[in-house]
Formats: sequence, structure tokens, C-alpha cells
Amino acid sequence: MLEIQSGESEKVAVTVAMVKELRQQTGAGVLDCRKALDATGGDMDKAVEWLREKGMAAAVKKTGREAKEGVIGVYVHHDKKSAAMVELNCETDFVARTDEFQVLAKDLAMHVVASKPQFLTPEEIPAEEAERIRSGFEAEARNSGKPEKIIPRIVEGKLAKYYEEVCLVEQPFVRDPDVKVKDLVKQNIARLGENIVVRRFARFELDS
Repeated sequence: MLEIQSGESEKVAVTVAMVKELRQQTGAGVLDCRKALDATGGDMDKAVEWLREKGMAAAVKKTGREAKEGVIGVYVHHDKKSAAMVELNCETDFVARTDEFQVLAKDLAMHVVASKPQFLTPEEIPAEEAERIRSGFEAEARNSGKPEKIIPRIVEGKLAKYYEEVCLVEQPFVRDPDVKVKDLVKQNIARLGENIVVRRFARFELDS
């Protein structure tokens, strides 16, 4: 049993069971779980948040690394009338063969079937269409009589909602709407320790 100092005088005992519970919740390593419990005085909820913040920060540092390995995630809807394929890349074949990575690839394909994205990222929207959408939102805001100084903020808000509708990485993940797809990917970067890139996707649906 390891004792850690919490505050000025209170000591909280970090047990193996606590470390195990935190690992089950987060998938983090033993040492990281101990550090988290140490840093938060043994508070399980705070330890989860501590690991999340540290993991996301580490994930940002990995996003520039080259990702050439990976898998094709495939999902076919139960009615056999719609399906999707997603190319998901990582840095090594070792990670590509893990259950976690392959489940992520399939989950993303399932998300594509359910949410019907049109583009991968906002940057992939053709320039003419992007400008048409922005101009439409600006005209709508002005016609509503809103003060000129707040129109840019209104337009940015409407664009953000539009991206959530049509861009895969900006959409709320179908299994957990509180998490965007891009954040789900970052969580897996932190968990698996490699850069992960959603390279492309394709959706298929029978004409009714």
C-alpha cells in the first residue's frame, strides 16, 4: 500500500484496487494511474479528469507525426441497404492490429452510415460552396436586424453548426453525442500512443 500526502496533513492510502479501478475506467498505464491518484489526493473522479487532460495534451503533440499504417473499417447496416468504409491510419502495424484500433475503425464506419457526412473536414468543402454558405449566413444575420458588430460572431456560430452537420470530424460521435469525432480520435491517440488520422471515407446506400 502506498501512502500519499493530500493537503497539509491528511494522508490518503492509494491501494492496488484503486489503481485497478482507474485503469479500467481510463485504459491508462499503472504508473500514470498512480501519478493521477497522487496528484488528486486519491479522488477517483478528479484522477480521471487529470488523466484526460494530460492525455489530450500529449495527443496534440503526436498529431504531426507521420501515419502510414492502418486498416479499412467496414460497417454494413443490418438491413443490408447501407454501408460505409473508413481508412484509418496510424504509425505502426503493431497498433493497427490492436483490437482498440480496429474497433475504432469499425465504429467510425458505423458513424458514417448513421450520420451521413458529406466531407471529411471543413477544409475539404469546395471554396465556392464554402463562400456561398458563409454569404448566406451573413445575409440572414443582417436581414434579422442584428447589430453589425455581432454579425461575424453569429456567422461563425452558424458555420460551426453547419460543419457539425456535414463534416465527419466535426460531427458528434453517434455512440456518444457529447464527444466530437475529432475528439474521439484524440482520445485514442492518447490511449494508443501514436498519431491516428482519418484519411478518407465512402458511404454506400441503395436507391429507394
